Amino acid sequence: MKEIDRIISLRNIYWHRDGRTILNNITWDVERGEHWALLGLNGSGKTSILKIITGYLWPNGGEVSVLGNTFGKTNLPELRKSIGWVSSSLDDQYQSRSGDSVLEAVLSGKFASIGLYEHITKEDVEKAWDILEQFKIKHLAHQRLSSLSQGEKRKTMIARALIPSPRLLILDEPCNGLDIYYKEELLSTINILASTSSGPTIVYVTHHIEEIIPSISHTLFMRTGEVVAQGPKKTTLIEPVLEETFRVPLSLGWENERPWIRIKTFSTT
Repeated sequence: MKEIDRIISLRNIYWHRDGRTILNNITWDVERGEHWALLGLNGSGKTSILKIITGYLWPNGGEVSVLGNTFGKTNLPELRKSIGWVSSSLDDQYQSRSGDSVLEAVLSGKFASIGLYEHITKEDVEKAWDILEQFKIKHLAHQRLSSLSQGEKRKTMIARALIPSPRLLILDEPCNGLDIYYKEELLSTINILASTSSGPTIVYVTHHIEEIIPSISHTLFMRTGEVVAQGPKKTTLIEPVLEETFRVPLSLGWENERPWIRIKTFSTT
């Protein structure tokens, strides 16, 4: 495998904080053409892995390489321009920018800024319009962010992340807080994006199994800072792995190429 085809490479990653092991011996490769779901309960280490990938957290041990750049030998601020990261926390950062329009918010993604302060080109605007059309929110371009539904805001934030044409797109629980209609609409949009040959590699973080859309090819399961299983979706997304990861007895079924679970009788005693 050529280094240019390897999107993420984590080798024997350890991270400790306040005498507690948060990540223990994590090794994970993501290759170009793959889309991964990262799954686990709250506190399993998912967010810590994301922060290591984006260079906002430095492990106590191990090697990190992203998009062919070995950490410790690369310019992280420059590398981050090739990584899009969308999470519900981004909505909070825009609370004070409620007067911004959808188009302004999307264009600000070119500079990774909260608010638009720098010069934009005609080409930038044309690209923003194209992405808004792709996400079916072109008609909202001049509306204020504060007037949007949660689903529309989330689409806007993903569109914002796509403006600099990232090679890696991290979606950190993007459906959090959405009702069932907007959740399914957003998942459909992400599925189309992931099916585009020229689109970015996607890492989709969730603890909801039913959000694993058909275009997700691989899964990584985490529990208390360790990998439970990783690999192609159909070989790792199985009942024993799910039960070990989520600590509940369950049954797994598939419908329309998506997994669905049913919780069996559960007791904490």
